[in-house]
Amino acid sequence: STAITCFTRGLDLRKETEEVLCPANCPLWQFYVFGDGVYASLSSVCGAAIHRGVITNAGGPVKVQTLPGQESYPAVNANGIQSQVLTRWASSFSVTRRSTKNVALEAVGRSVSTARPSTGKRPKKPLDKKAGNKDCKADIAFLVDGSYNIGQRRFNLQKNFVGKVAVMLGIGTEGPHIGVVQASEHPKIEFYLKNFTSAKEVLFAIKELGFRGGNSNTGKALKHTAQKFFSLENGARKGIPKIIVVFLDGWPSDDIEEAGIVAREFGVNVFIVSVAKPTTEELGMVQDIGFVDKAVCRNNGFFSYNMPSWFGTTKYVKPLVQKLCSHEQMLCSKTCYNSVNIAFLVDGSSSVGDSNFRLVLEFISNVAKAFEISDIGSKIATVQFTYDQRTEFGFTDYTTKEKVLSAIRSIRYMSGGTATGDAISFTTRNVFGPVKDGPNKNFLVILTDGQSYDDVRGPAAAAQKAGITVFSVGVAWAPLDDLKDMASEPRDSHTFFTREFTGLEQMIPDIIRGICKDFLDSKQ
Repeated sequence: STAITCFTRGLDLRKETEEVLCPANCPLWQFYVFGDGVYASLSSVCGAAIHRGVITNAGGPVKVQTLPGQESYPAVNANGIQSQVLTRWASSFSVTRRSTKNVALEAVGRSVSTARPSTGKRPKKPLDKKAGNKDCKADIAFLVDGSYNIGQRRFNLQKNFVGKVAVMLGIGTEGPHIGVVQASEHPKIEFYLKNFTSAKEVLFAIKELGFRGGNSNTGKALKHTAQKFFSLENGARKGIPKIIVVFLDGWPSDDIEEAGIVAREFGVNVFIVSVAKPTTEELGMVQDIGFVDKAVCRNNGFFSYNMPSWFGTTKYVKPLVQKLCSHEQMLCSKTCYNSVNIAFLVDGSSSVGDSNFRLVLEFISNVAKAFEISDIGSKIATVQFTYDQRTEFGFTDYTTKEKVLSAIRSIRYMSGGTATGDAISFTTRNVFGPVKDGPNKNFLVILTDGQSYDDVRGPAAAAQKAGITVFSVGVAWAPLDDLKDMASEPRDSHTFFTREFTGLEQMIPDIIRGICKDFLDSKQ
């Protein structure tokens, strides 16, 4: 049987039925499991096995059977693991016990450490050298310190350390890819993710790095790397965590907080490895003592790493590699663009008129276009209302951007009265109800051009209580009091108004920015 890690997913296994060995002491709260009994192939195999009661947290043998995809996977809490809802996934698996005859023998050769990159200890399965460590898929930029702070001698020790980390990660075509950026006065991208796919080449490139010197403008370098380094043409891969590991000797010469915000907006996980932290007598020279906490992905201890000096750093290599390979911990890979559900509630009353209704649909399309829509990404829904409500499409009806945009284009104008309150209640119940336990954050954008015949305050408060953030967009005769009553707090930044339907276009960037701001605030 194959020894796997805590994070190996069903889709990482190649055979129809496979016997695997789960390690002991996997951290339960890190497991991503979708379904119950039949699990989406996105799920962690060992997580599913514990959830199913096939093994305990002491690990052990599991038989994994590949199954066809399902329309939906339920969320069930079992054995300390809360599985999550997922709609439609291409393949599934089930887990069962297997006979424990030859297990004891195999378990002896098993490594104790959990998210450790595989070093080829798999029985009868030589590690494919070119593919690299498939259990550690990540795109990593090492941001090395090339400032006068560190100096030439310690710069060389830093290169040694980065080289050791690179080798242990198990770089390869299907494993981690890495690149290096040097921070000094001005950032310099030394090599990109796409330039090398073997440890040997990367080691050579690291050895060749020349020390630049200058101020340690880490903030400037971090911002530059977050914005420019991870483009598809530079070799970043879709759906794989983006990570920047910042090495910092002492402290930065510039402000690093804004760069941290930019990195989070771009879905990049920032780690800071601080070496020789400022001593008491140096503190007077440090602009901002809390610089580490402000730049890392989350201030939860996981993303900061401290080494007392550059001498004798070998023992720090493995724990850092384990962090970088903990896929489930990369909390910043979720961004407002790929982790939200947005429903548009559209006024189809007679006062709108056909040509203005087209402008409303154009507005919705342009907001939706900004998001990464997919079965595991963001989702869009639309409801049209008069006195009645009509769900034009729900969150799970279309899972690609093209299909969503074409569904919006084909919405037909209803024409009738205006009962906005009823429509909000209808949407909360029927559109958001099915996704309320899902991982995405929920947003409702209400568009109306007039006074509602019913109460809007009660239904809007109920929607907000159900975890939905409400933006209200009013046109022409929509009363400002109603708009503010519907909007989430702070009301001013969630309420928009324009005299003419043509004014909707100018609001698009502000709505998108508002959604992203709320998303980031909810994560802090």
